[in-house]
Amino acid sequence: MSRYRGWMPTRMLRDGAIRPTEHARWAGVERLFARHERDRRIMADLLATIPRRGLDVPVLLGVDDRSHEVYVSDGHHRALALRILGVARFRFEWCWLRAHRVEAGRDVFPYHLLGLDPPA
Repeated sequence: MSRYRGWMPTRMLRDGAIRPTEHARWAGVERLFARHERDRRIMADLLATIPRRGLDVPVLLGVDDRSHEVYVSDGHHRALALRILGVARFRFEWCWLRAHRVEAGRDVFPYHLLGLDPPA
C-alpha cells in the first residue's frame, strides 16, 4: 500500500489546527524566517513559483499518536507561502508521530481530528 496523498484547506494551517512543530504559533515561524537570509530566499522563490506552478512537493503533516494534535512535520516554508498567498487548498502526505518512530500514513488521513469530513 502506498503513502496516502490528499488535499487540505489551507485555512487549516493556523494556530489551533495544524501547527508548526518548532513553534507554538505561526507568527513565530514568520519571525524566524524573516531574520535569516536563506529563509528569505526560500520564501521569495516559493512566493514567485507557487502561483505559476503550484506546489511541487506536498506538505508532510504529522499526527501525534498520543495527543492527536496535527503538525507540519516537513514543509514549513511551503506552508507559510501557501498561507501568505491565500491558496485555497494544498496537497499533503501524512505520518504518525509515535514515541520512538515516525510511521508513514497509508490509510485515509484522520480528517475528524481537525473537524473535517474526509473528501468524497
